[in-house]
Amino acid sequence: MPTPFKNFSGIAAPLPQANINTDAVIPATYMRSPSSDLGAGLFARWRYQESGEPIADFILNREPFKHATILLAGPNFGCGSSREAAVWALLRFGIRCVVAPSFADIFYENSFRNGLLPAVVTQAVFDEALAQAVGHAGEVFCVDLGAAEISLPSGARMAFSIPPMRRDAMLRGDDDIATTLRRES
Repeated sequence: MPTPFKNFSGIAAPLPQANINTDAVIPATYMRSPSSDLGAGLFARWRYQESGEPIADFILNREPFKHATILLAGPNFGCGSSREAAVWALLRFGIRCVVAPSFADIFYENSFRNGLLPAVVTQAVFDEALAQAVGHAGEVFCVDLGAAEISLPSGARMAFSIPPMRRDAMLRGDDDIATTLRRES
């Protein structure tokens, strides 16, 4: 059962490519063993050379973004196979919120089931957040799930879309069963 989602502040890493699929998020080789470090496998093909050495210019290998808790991703994030491990890898790396103009349906649902906030924003809002992440690298964004908004380093607030039932379940830490029982009572 997920834990109640708490508001937080953190660094946002820009990764604005469209159609980032779950195989890019976590390659299958990192899912072969229960002892695999899924956080280390996050974007492994983009983060590491074949020798295992980090690729210095990949965003999550650079300061301050290697400490990001928010990922700014392009549209249709999490497309491809229905790998729930993609959500697990993001969480194990330390990402608690992915902000994007859209998400693949299965990834979106898996995010809620595991306590990762998929914040849907308009393209204009996304572009502003992206500019803030690049122009104010290392400064914090503040995520407020109850208000469904993220405060940018400039002080501007951006609203994100989330179904009220999903928002309330995340705030309570309810899983699908608890949400169903709550609706039936």
